[in-house]
Amino acid sequence: MKKFALVVVDVLNDFVTGAIGCDNAKAVIQPLVTLTEEARKHNIPVIYTNDAHIEGIDKELSLWGDHALEGSEGAQVVPELTPQKGDFLVPKRRYSGFFQTHMDLLLRELGVDTLIVTGLYVHLCCRMTCADAYNLGYGLIIPRETMAAFPNDDYQAGLTYLKECFGAEICSLEEAVEMIRS
Repeated sequence: MKKFALVVVDVLNDFVTGAIGCDNAKAVIQPLVTLTEEARKHNIPVIYTNDAHIEGIDKELSLWGDHALEGSEGAQVVPELTPQKGDFLVPKRRYSGFFQTHMDLLLRELGVDTLIVTGLYVHLCCRMTCADAYNLGYGLIIPRETMAAFPNDDYQAGLTYLKECFGAEICSLEEAVEMIRS
């Protein structure tokens, strides 16, 4: 039987309405509210892995400009998805939620073998997080409605890449909820 964790990548103010936000990002909020609530009801760990950049230091800022600076309003999870007691926060300074973070240790101590990966953006941070998860041996489930990309063609290409390169199971929100319930 699979042991799940729900991973929410970069659903931050700067990614939804701020420095690198886009309209497509807004569409994932309500599906993520549904999924996080369902995960908590069934004792599935909810893990937020969020950019927390150091101003003037982090290499990624030279590509994307200042965004999600450590301690700023832009680096906060959107209000609709505020982490709850019992959720986990894994700050990151690069695209992947695994790169030089405690994500793998946390997941192993929780006994998790399969990740339901959600968030922003499918062709960037979600892709890199999934790559590291795959390389570390985790199974991957991707609910379509819980990821976005800037243009829609990056969205579809991102999902295809996750499926073809990492064996991710691409499913609907409804199917992901059923997996959590079973």
